[in-house]
Amino acid sequence: MIQGTGSNVGKSVVVAGLCRLFVRRGLKVMPFKPQNMSNNAAVTEDGGEIGRAQALQARAACVPLSVHMNPVLLKPETDTGAQVIVQGRRHGTMRAEEYGRHKAELLPKVLESFAILEGEADLVLIEGAGSPAETNLRSGDIANMGFADAADVPVVLVGDIDRGGVIASLVGTHTVLEPGERDRIKGFLINRFRGDVALFSEGEAEIALRTGWAALGVIPWFDRAGELPAEDALGLEGGGASGAALKVAVPVIGRIANFDDLDPLRMEPDVDLVLVRAGEPLPGDADLVLLPGSKSTIGDLAYFRAQGWDIDLIAHVRRGGRVIGLCGGYQMLGRTIDDPDGIEGAAGSVEGLGLLDVETVLGGDKRLTLTHGTHVASGASVEGYEIHLGRTTGPDCARPLLEIGGETDGATSADGLVCGTYLHGLFGADGFRAAYLGALGGVSSVAYEARVEAALDALADHLAACVDTDALLAIARAR
Repeated sequence: MIQGTGSNVGKSVVVAGLCRLFVRRGLKVMPFKPQNMSNNAAVTEDGGEIGRAQALQARAACVPLSVHMNPVLLKPETDTGAQVIVQGRRHGTMRAEEYGRHKAELLPKVLESFAILEGEADLVLIEGAGSPAETNLRSGDIANMGFADAADVPVVLVGDIDRGGVIASLVGTHTVLEPGERDRIKGFLINRFRGDVALFSEGEAEIALRTGWAALGVIPWFDRAGELPAEDALGLEGGGASGAALKVAVPVIGRIANFDDLDPLRMEPDVDLVLVRAGEPLPGDADLVLLPGSKSTIGDLAYFRAQGWDIDLIAHVRRGGRVIGLCGGYQMLGRTIDDPDGIEGAAGSVEGLGLLDVETVLGGDKRLTLTHGTHVASGASVEGYEIHLGRTTGPDCARPLLEIGGETDGATSADGLVCGTYLHGLFGADGFRAAYLGALGGVSSVAYEARVEAALDALADHLAACVDTDALLAIARAR
């Protein structure tokens, strides 16, 4: 189990790299994360959902996605509450305090999923969540040491030296853990080192001396990490290519979801991807405004208006600018969003942005499906996934964006400037992206999927050169 001294220390990327590394050594590897918190979800082949970080790790391990790779997924809907997904299916919505009281009840499901993967693999690489040093969260824990103890798995701890204070982070974690938990940790890794790693040899020795844990390697900064999908919205960065022909503006809404839709655009040299934060206006010179997915469409629509972005967007369209909405962003572009059952809060209907002549009714079962289709305007193939509640209908649906399995998806305004779709991942299709950007006056030069694969291979090579992988395997075999 790979745990970290804190969030965003690189656990997900390290696990992905190790998955690819050990697969290339002939092992069947499965990634696993007992509990994840993210609105960036992936759809499995059996119609469930898991955290997208585990989807990337499964890709690195060359295995199909399974709901058992992430049996508990928390999808924040408000600052204090989240939708709880258990083994790929919606379990309910809980406030943080309520979940804290009930999370231990989910441990049997977590252990069941782990046992299923363990029975199919030579090696299971487990990712922790946050830090085991958060002792206030230890009671009923299923994400870090609580799971490690229950499943009896050894732990390796990752610290991020780029943040500073890595010695204190690792030694401090040792200090606050219980004696049995300290013993469960067999070694540590230092991540994101810049410069000559030999300069940290004394630091490694100091940590080993104070903790009794084995030093398993210092991982230099990996420049190509930005070519891999980010798990956390905090890691979102724009593109910003100098001299790019196209400027694509993305308002960063409060509950942005499935934002890996942006990754292919971010990599394009001819695209300047501008992430617009709260308090900033939508840029007046944008060629395209992209409204991303949302975990809380009605709440994020209010957030959008609170920034004044609705006024900016109308002005953008008036100037002839293009707009595309994805999933929740598509719903926002319509005339109304109706929530008769109070799925997102109080029951009722709210006025949309009115740029598409469609209406959305939230309700019914969540649609979770992997999808292949065709872009109507260009004939280019698209593929991706749908993950949404609700149905959108109206006159503009007579001009669909996509054809999928004999049916249509999405809508386009009469003037052709505004469109929307429920399909996530369509910008990952090189042909569609080239056609779409070409219609805006830009050029696509990136083979996206091939680039992600190359980055995973490079990551595996990177870890092989600096991590004592034989020691890692010996620790795993000791279980």
